[in-house]
Amino acid sequence: MIFGKIDYINLLPFHLFLKKSSLQSSFKQSCERNKSVPSAINHKFKKRRVDAAFISSIESRKSTITPLSLGIVARKNVKSVLVKRGEPHTDPASATSNVLARVLGIDGEVFIGDRALRLYLEDPSSYVDLAQEWHNRFGLPFVFARLCVTKHHSFFKKLSHQFKKQRIKIPYYIAQNYAQERGISTHDIQEYLTLITYSIKAKEKKGLKLFFKKADQLKKRSEKKAQKEMYVS
Repeated sequence: MIFGKIDYINLLPFHLFLKKSSLQSSFKQSCERNKSVPSAINHKFKKRRVDAAFISSIESRKSTITPLSLGIVARKNVKSVLVKRGEPHTDPASATSNVLARVLGIDGEVFIGDRALRLYLEDPSSYVDLAQEWHNRFGLPFVFARLCVTKHHSFFKKLSHQFKKQRIKIPYYIAQNYAQERGISTHDIQEYLTLITYSIKAKEKKGLKLFFKKADQLKKRSEKKAQKEMYVS
């Protein structure tokens, strides 16, 4: 079994859960061999190079993918998915966040992950927190990614249930290591992780459904605009 690892702080509790589990060392090693940014993990998953991974929400709706009720969720603000207003510029590491910015009609440069968190902490007034903006408009949490599988469904389903039952405490020495690597204080890491939840329940599913609907509407408008421009030219 091969798991694709997104090496961001927001999944630190899940990766620590895997590390402490009694799973085979070969499985744990596969996580380290297959770690990257969300867009690269999406690609590996699509090519069946990994059996399971947290996949960007916008990609997780495809019929060939089985999503589980575990994901990366922001109840309100998140501090790590941002737009700096200005000329539109997508983040190549992301898929969902780029679409979310367009759905919300916020033009600017998109930043995600640990880099975004660091930027926000340095100067919060310069950025729009997309999860907070989503919540302000619709009163719903936002699901940025879902744990998805293509093989070994029962194994990963059981694993996700086990994770949801446990309260994972991040040891200080691990938080300190991440703080040194990412340039973010241990206090800010701990504070940040309180903004993230992982269970996808009724409200989260409602938020997902609304996001997909608005993403579809955005796509249709873009296609109509492209057709109109083609006809005029």
